[in-house]
Amino acid sequence: MTVAAIVLAAGASRRLSQPKQLLMHGGELMIERAIRLANEAGAAPVITVLGAYHELIREAVRLSNFIPVINSAWEQGISTSIQTGLAALEDTAPHLGGVLILACDQPRLSAEHLRAMLEVFSAQAAPAIVASAYKGILGIPAVFPREVFAELRALHGDKGARSLLMQPPCALVALPFPGGEIDIDLPADMTQLETDL
Repeated sequence: MTVAAIVLAAGASRRLSQPKQLLMHGGELMIERAIRLANEAGAAPVITVLGAYHELIREAVRLSNFIPVINSAWEQGISTSIQTGLAALEDTAPHLGGVLILACDQPRLSAEHLRAMLEVFSAQAAPAIVASAYKGILGIPAVFPREVFAELRALHGDKGARSLLMQPPCALVALPFPGGEIDIDLPADMTQLETDL
């Protein structure tokens, strides 16, 4: 079953005071890392939704195995980036079985976790969401079957896909993601991450 990926990377990182997409982690840009992990896991195509700083980010990314799309409405919230990514997929890969949605600021994310998610998703006998579980919550990365694309398109404002994970419209499988709660929002988060390396 073919599963594409949407990397959400349109935000302005206001609390960080610099684009988190361009932070270095493990010798690569955070956004390049997310794109690489999605590709290594076997998702295709990989759509990367840009918004704030999109020209700067596009210029900085040296990878070619992704499709950049611009969300001109990024300031209206993360839901618009999900919708932008889905619209791009309708054009480039209309016969998908599902979509993997991930962010670019989870430094503990691995290709192994994403690969496991895709394997569990493909093994389901009926449409099911596969979500990451960490610190008592369900979150992204998550894989959504085509059957819930309409619900993803119906999201609005700064509400991401978590509302669908809280009240799933189909079966849901949770996959543990140790460290999934660690993300980069504040300068102190980056300092802590560098200390942990």
